[in-house]
Amino acid sequence: MIRVEQRGQLAAMAQLESRSDEELEAETKYRAAAQAILGARAAERYDAKAARAHFQRALAAARPQERMQLRRMADASLALAERRADDLKRATERLGVEAPTKGQLRGLRIMGLIAPPASAGLWARIRGILIVLAAIVIVLAAGFGIVSLIALAAGGLSLDLRIFWGLALVVVAVAVLAIVGRRRQKRAQAQRAQQLAQRTGTG
Repeated sequence: MIRVEQRGQLAAMAQLESRSDEELEAETKYRAAAQAILGARAAERYDAKAARAHFQRALAAARPQERMQLRRMADASLALAERRADDLKRATERLGVEAPTKGQLRGLRIMGLIAPPASAGLWARIRGILIVLAAIVIVLAAGFGIVSLIALAAGGLSLDLRIFWGLALVVVAVAVLAIVGRRRQKRAQAQRAQQLAQRTGTG
């Protein structure tokens, strides 16, 4: 009987995934599952403090037989929130879901350099700002260079127009990359949620 109830508590995550944050906060029957989902969402926003608080509430509301799985979920989510790529890989393997790809882990490491967690210290934040500024300069220079080459082949443009079209090219490229990246992230999240639901539903 306990075994059946355990499955119901953890498998409830699949049906709660589509609910809003407000609805999850108000959930009482499956409070542990709801708080775990809120913790995972906070981790995806790189909010380690909120993620930790949600998982603490999830563990407090969970039955003893559910806590090991919730702790593994918390480990994976906090590793993501704190941009710890190697820990995230190990935590997802322990959780029993597909580990992030090499590209995703590389992106998380870059994110850790650009936007380190609050616990990283002042130097890490300054380094992140300098990296962002250098990246902006490089991207703008690349956009200006591409437009200048096209303009040269087309007969030339004034400096003002080359700057304008260079900025426009950079904005469009960043927007496209953001949309594509967000879609890939959503697919990966949905796949991991499905794997977790299948794993918890089968014991």
